[in-house]
Amino acid sequence: MHPMLTTAVKAARRAGSIINRASLNPDRFEVTRKGARDYVTDIDHEAEQAIIDILHTAYPHHAFLAEESGVTHQNAQHNAEFEWVIDPLDGTTNFIHGLPTFAVSIGLRQRGQVVQAVVYDPSRNELFTASRGGGAFLNDRRMRVSGQLRLSDALLGARWPGVSGPDGSGVQRFTNLANQSSGVRRTGSSVLDMVYVGAGRFDAFCASGLKPWDMAAASLIVLEAGGLVCDFEGEQTWIDHGNVLASTPKILPQMLSILKSTEA
Repeated sequence: MHPMLTTAVKAARRAGSIINRASLNPDRFEVTRKGARDYVTDIDHEAEQAIIDILHTAYPHHAFLAEESGVTHQNAQHNAEFEWVIDPLDGTTNFIHGLPTFAVSIGLRQRGQVVQAVVYDPSRNELFTASRGGGAFLNDRRMRVSGQLRLSDALLGARWPGVSGPDGSGVQRFTNLANQSSGVRRTGSSVLDMVYVGAGRFDAFCASGLKPWDMAAASLIVLEAGGLVCDFEGEQTWIDHGNVLASTPKILPQMLSILKSTEA
């Protein structure tokens, strides 16, 4: 395992232990509303700080992009070659309600390209990792995307308008996509939905309005497991705009065809 990935795994497990311990005492953590259907707890902040402390100690000149604290360079130069992209607790609403489906996500970008990735599900003790060019793994077992060939037989993970909330924009195009699949699931953690494509549990994933920390680590895991990642036009702007498809190679063109043929 690459030394930087080993450090990220250490940080993810540390955050996971904080989250698991807090989940045993749900009345003891504080919940704050960031926006409509968007919450944060003091556990999010504690887990994020634990991650940054471990990574910053090991790599003091690296920059950070973290969900709760935003962009921070610590002692790094503003044009730092390496940047850690962190979501300390993806699935906070699940966590608040005692639903054990959430994850820690840590990705490392080198000159803008994700090169190391960790997604840790502390409830199930499932560790998803990837290094660029080195494959993707689930608890040290090599992962591959499913061999599904047809969208009509595919199970989709999703995070889109009408699923995440009452947003009417572009609903029809996603409805058509869902209707032409075998079913749609949403775990409440976009990070887990996406890495499940790499694990073969979902055949594809479609999401709109995500942030870089929702996608950075998971995208590399999907790619290293043999999948493809793009935006709704088949381009590579998804990290900037938050509209993303992740899929097996055969299903992706079918999804793009449906999205492009439907009025947004």
